[in-house]
Amino acid sequence: MWKSIRALPARPPTLSLPKLLREMTQETPSLLRRAKRVVIKVGSSLVTNEGRGLDEQAIGEWCRQIAHLMQDGREVIMVSSGAIAEGMKRLGWTTRPKAIQELQAAAAVGQMGLAQMYETKLRLNALGSAQVLLTHADLADRERYLNARSTLLTLLKLGVVPVINENDTVVNDEIKFGDNDTLGALVANLVEADALIILTDQKGLYTADPRKDPQAQFVTEAHAGDPELERMAGGAGSSIGRGGMITKILAAKRAAGSGASTVIAWGREPDALIRLSAGEAIGTLLVAQTQKTQARKQWIADHLQLRGSVVVDAGAVAKLRDEGKSLLPIGMLQVDGDFSRGDVIAVRDDTGLEIARGLANYSSAEARLICRKPSSEIERLLGYAAESEMLHRDNLIISH
Repeated sequence: MWKSIRALPARPPTLSLPKLLREMTQETPSLLRRAKRVVIKVGSSLVTNEGRGLDEQAIGEWCRQIAHLMQDGREVIMVSSGAIAEGMKRLGWTTRPKAIQELQAAAAVGQMGLAQMYETKLRLNALGSAQVLLTHADLADRERYLNARSTLLTLLKLGVVPVINENDTVVNDEIKFGDNDTLGALVANLVEADALIILTDQKGLYTADPRKDPQAQFVTEAHAGDPELERMAGGAGSSIGRGGMITKILAAKRAAGSGASTVIAWGREPDALIRLSAGEAIGTLLVAQTQKTQARKQWIADHLQLRGSVVVDAGAVAKLRDEGKSLLPIGMLQVDGDFSRGDVIAVRDDTGLEIARGLANYSSAEARLICRKPSSEIERLLGYAAESEMLHRDNLIISH
């Protein structure tokens, strides 16, 4: 049923695997052994010991293992949650606030402790650290995206460990990543990492919720982006999804866009990072099947919020998907949203399915004027003709 998934029962007996999976298993252990640039994401429940405050011992263990990886010639970036939970503890709050300004205040207080803890523990292992706080706006703007990438690559070259978190002190719902699993994937794409390791409070992915289904099987290997994974994680509305597994599956799918494979593993597994880097099978390995996307197109693909979209006809869908052509105004049926020239917009078919996204050559107001018109009419309609295409194929990426 799941040709790209290798599942082992939580209890014996073992499953007989198809030939495809045997071949996959022979190759995949070397994926992390070959990984030179690794992004490690740790969840809030691990960092703060289920909200009781920063877990000094656990953070110290991860930092010790990071030092081992770097001594082995690897580059490591840490994406760490925990600022709000630590801030709440420092402020004496027992209930998570709902007011955005109180959450931002808690994050501001907690970031001090979080950065101090990583600095101390990394320094004990003869490593320098750097705090990097990001919002989606930093990655949505092309210039800021390139600046963030340049800073991170420079830190890696200097042998410093970047410790990244979402900038909760200024973030709001409009520019929020949503979760640090997504942030980890975006950072993996940003620096073109070879692997994303998500440390969590769960052993990995099961075919069903093991708390409810005694027949649930543990998934040791799968292809990132396989639709079955999202079904097994239960979707956003399931108990597992609310617990965070669905965000990890989607993060792995996103990371695979730049060629990074993902491991979801229990954060308290002894020496998990060292053993993973040695090729040992721990947790669930989600293998990236895609080749690395060109940096500019990966930036386009990584946009979480889009300014608008255009609906296109079946002929345009075929040109984009099957022939790799640019999008011409004549193929557009409808223009939605309010966007400017240079913004990233979605391309949808007449059912609303996103088939591509790219950089708009014309604003939404201009796009509405040239919709369903041949390119030869653009100058007459707008008074100028910047480009003959609405989206040029060099600035366009097809959705999978």
